[in-house]
Amino acid sequence: MARKVIITCAVTGAIHTPSMSPHLPITPEEIAEAAISAAEAGAAIVHLHARDPKNGKPDQSPEAFAPFLQVVKQRSNCVINITTGGAPTMLVEERVRPAAHYKPEVASLNMGSMNFGLYPMLNRFKEFKYDWEEPYLEGSRDRIFRNTFSDIEYILTTCAENGTRFEIECYDIGHLYTLAHFVDRGLIKTPLFVQSVFGLLGGIGPHPEDVAHMKRTADRLFGNDYQWSVLGAGKNQLPIAAQAAAMGGNVRVGLEDSLWIGPGKLAESNAQQVKAARQIIEGLGLEIATPDDARNMLSLKGGDRVNF
Repeated sequence: MARKVIITCAVTGAIHTPSMSPHLPITPEEIAEAAISAAEAGAAIVHLHARDPKNGKPDQSPEAFAPFLQVVKQRSNCVINITTGGAPTMLVEERVRPAAHYKPEVASLNMGSMNFGLYPMLNRFKEFKYDWEEPYLEGSRDRIFRNTFSDIEYILTTCAENGTRFEIECYDIGHLYTLAHFVDRGLIKTPLFVQSVFGLLGGIGPHPEDVAHMKRTADRLFGNDYQWSVLGAGKNQLPIAAQAAAMGGNVRVGLEDSLWIGPGKLAESNAQQVKAARQIIEGLGLEIATPDDARNMLSLKGGDRVNF
């Protein structure tokens, strides 16, 4: 049987701002449609953030998630993953609230504090629709995305009784060792879902050797007790997806991670990126995982136990 590959689609995130692409989902209706279309294209998991529909600013209030969570749940069988990353400007108590409130099958969890450099995008985008966008990007020169040991433990203990499992986001090699620490303490249960992030300024780079090094280290630390997935930032998205799929991994795409579908060409939708990833996976003789395949591979509690 062909190996099955989980495609995750992160549909809007908190990195890109509305002025960068007319295709970035902002309103609850746009986020819901983006998630459903991505699932129809082959994404087993959709990774969701919320935004203020008036200006596109990241919004981590549970109330901001409600309109699109309900629609996606009603119209798709996909696995819903709610961020606890929010935005680097937010405190952990704010960031965890949607996952704690809605108790999803999956929530994201960042494994370490880091520099999170978005300011180079100011070299490419000069005009902004909203007054928050330019200071948000410029402020990343002097901003640390805080994810201390205490913060990580706070998220884990806050969600401990929810049956939620975690997409564990590792932006560097040291984050894998932090994950191993929490596994050793019994605060994170296997099988792990390790999402390796490449090419973000402040984290590990996008070189093929960086990808291989992350995989080797995770193999040594976690053996067969994890599922590995990757995301490449910006232009690195599809090349890193291809490398990881060939190495036995799963892939994440979406407009959170890259606005592009090719050199100088904006992606017109999240579904377009999912289809591109699916073409790579199937071209390697592999199969895409269905949502229920993903639930089985990650030992999730099941969509029937989620009530939005």
